[in-house]
Amino acid sequence: MFGEEFWVALAFVIFAAAVYRPVGRMILAALDARGAKIREELDEAVRLREEAQALLAQYERQLSEAAAEAEQILARAGDEAARQAKHAAEALEAALERRKQQAMDRIARAEEEALAEVRGAAVDIAVGATRKLLAGRLHAQRRAALIDEAIAELDKHLH
Repeated sequence: MFGEEFWVALAFVIFAAAVYRPVGRMILAALDARGAKIREELDEAVRLREEAQALLAQYERQLSEAAAEAEQILARAGDEAARQAKHAAEALEAALERRKQQAMDRIARAEEEALAEVRGAAVDIAVGATRKLLAGRLHAQRRAALIDEAIAELDKHLH
């Protein structure tokens, strides 16, 4: 009734049932270990991702602060440049005004010197002309008195 094939099939089923439990447990243990390792790697990946996001946020904050600081530095530099330009313009204007005043003073002195020279020359010419006129017409004592009077009057008129 039962042939060889039946007994081989039955032996195979019994053998598979006997081996299935320990091998099944080993396979399940290996799969559980592999699942735990994958879970640890996922947890590590999540942790690394969070650290990377925190670092990125920190670097972005530092970049923003650096940009704000750079803008402040540029603003201060612009203000300083404007202040120095204004100071330079004021200094240039003051120097030009001093030079103008010096030139005006030199011109005034030159005018005074020229006027003094003209007055001196006029006095010399007047005295010389007076001497010649009087020398020919007056006697010596009267001539000396008139010259002295003319010199005294010229000095009053020139000052």
